[in-house]
Amino acid sequence: MTDRRGTTSPAGTRRSLGGARAARQPLERPAPLRQAVYDALAEMIINRELQPGEHLVENELAAHLGVSRQPVREALQRLHNEGWVDLRPALGAFVHVPTEEEADQLLSTRTLLEAESARLAAKNATPEQVERLRELQRAGEQALSEDSQVALVEANAALHAHLVEMSGNKVLAQLIAMVDRRTRWYYSPIARSRGHEAWEEHAAMIETIAEGNSRRAGELMRKHTERTRESYHQRRRESGEPDPLT
Repeated sequence: MTDRRGTTSPAGTRRSLGGARAARQPLERPAPLRQAVYDALAEMIINRELQPGEHLVENELAAHLGVSRQPVREALQRLHNEGWVDLRPALGAFVHVPTEEEADQLLSTRTLLEAESARLAAKNATPEQVERLRELQRAGEQALSEDSQVALVEANAALHAHLVEMSGNKVLAQLIAMVDRRTRWYYSPIARSRGHEAWEEHAAMIETIAEGNSRRAGELMRKHTERTRESYHQRRRESGEPDPLT
């Protein structure tokens, strides 16, 4: 059952786009349209503009993005293939609701990859790269002072991405890129609650990298990402969010 706005529960019901979100400019056309639509929908899912379990209605999404239904249909199929969207016979498309196990596996894998990334970054860091880290830290602290969830998620991703670049390991960078978007999806609802603690951990890690202490940098990153994993599970327990497999 829906209310007057068309809002429904995360279990598979519908929430109308009308009035619930800020107006969005029509997508620019130079890039292939199907790719632009895919990227826009993926970011809307990652930033929780489209909530887990939300019913995705093609014509509403098309109107919201200023495109026809065909590229939206193609994007939803691709998002389904990549695990972002569930297609249910006779019901339509819904934002995937991650299970506890899915989140834990990905965040645990992230810990392994990023700890090695930080270790190598400390080993290979140049003064210019360290200064860039400090700039990204300041950007994160600014987002924190503005209490902007989207800006916090973006700043966090940018700082971690620069650390990966500093590692100089292209294979490691490719592996981390494979989990980056989903990591941001899981991080988004806890960006504020991690808040000052997370950015204090970043600051300590940057100074350790600047000192060239690779072992310590790897250990700090391991603890940092483990705290993020624990915060995600704690938030899920406190919210009473059910596991879709139970």
